[in-house]
Amino acid sequence: MKKVLVLGGTRFFGKRLVKGLVDSGYDVTIATRGRQADPFGNEIARMQVDRNDLDSLKRIGSSEWELVFDSLCYTGANASHIVQVLEGKVKRLVVTSSRAVYEHSPLIRREADFDPYSYPITAGTREEVSYEEGKRQAEAALFQKAGFPVIAVRFPIVLGVEDYTKRLHFYVDQIRAQKEIYVGNPHARQSYIDADEAARFLQWAGESTQACGPYNACSDDAWTLPQLLGAVEDAIGKPARILTGGTAEQLSPFAIPDSYVLDTGKARREGYAFRSLSDWLVPLIQRLAAE
Repeated sequence: MKKVLVLGGTRFFGKRLVKGLVDSGYDVTIATRGRQADPFGNEIARMQVDRNDLDSLKRIGSSEWELVFDSLCYTGANASHIVQVLEGKVKRLVVTSSRAVYEHSPLIRREADFDPYSYPITAGTREEVSYEEGKRQAEAALFQKAGFPVIAVRFPIVLGVEDYTKRLHFYVDQIRAQKEIYVGNPHARQSYIDADEAARFLQWAGESTQACGPYNACSDDAWTLPQLLGAVEDAIGKPARILTGGTAEQLSPFAIPDSYVLDTGKARREGYAFRSLSDWLVPLIQRLAAE
């Protein structure tokens, strides 16, 4: 069996990725700090690793890997360390990146709108740089330093029943309680992806013989926040109390100043078909509303 390493893999879509890999017959190892239980029993192997400590991370370099999936890469230092320990030890690295590498814009964002191959690499810990800049630095370090193939998957907001951030739950709870919701720019559209598809896409990216470089990954279509609230209203049977003003502290989790829509043409041209947003988001909202 081909050996695969997953850095993370104990929460949300990381668990679904591990399950998909196990079901596909891979010899899977997860590397974590060992603080979070996982449901896989003897189906996988485990390594205890501190992702932010280079000496600890060197443990993963004691083996050779067909694929490595890294969902814990947040800074340029994280990226540089993984390159250092995996050089000559891996055939391909798939890293979970983010739409955050792009600025908010009314324009649909394509992969070329952020170029990690030429972006200046600077020092900075996770505490010293923003999440957005950390993801830019991580991609830049990976693509400029790695001597092995790297794929960076740029996800938008990932949703699912097990989303520990409870961001979608917030809207269900607010409408049920008839509390006011600050939406920011009501015309701003944004992309989403569900946890199952996020996991499937990561595995596809790792297995595809032609995949290389950065990829946007999201469901077809994009919604404004009032569209999403309309689906919650239908599920709850109560109207949303929408306010477009408010301070930054009052804005709700999906409120954005301008659109954040990703173009997935690159993945689609290489054969990946994404689900429609309404096909899964409406049933998810209905499920949360029934809880």
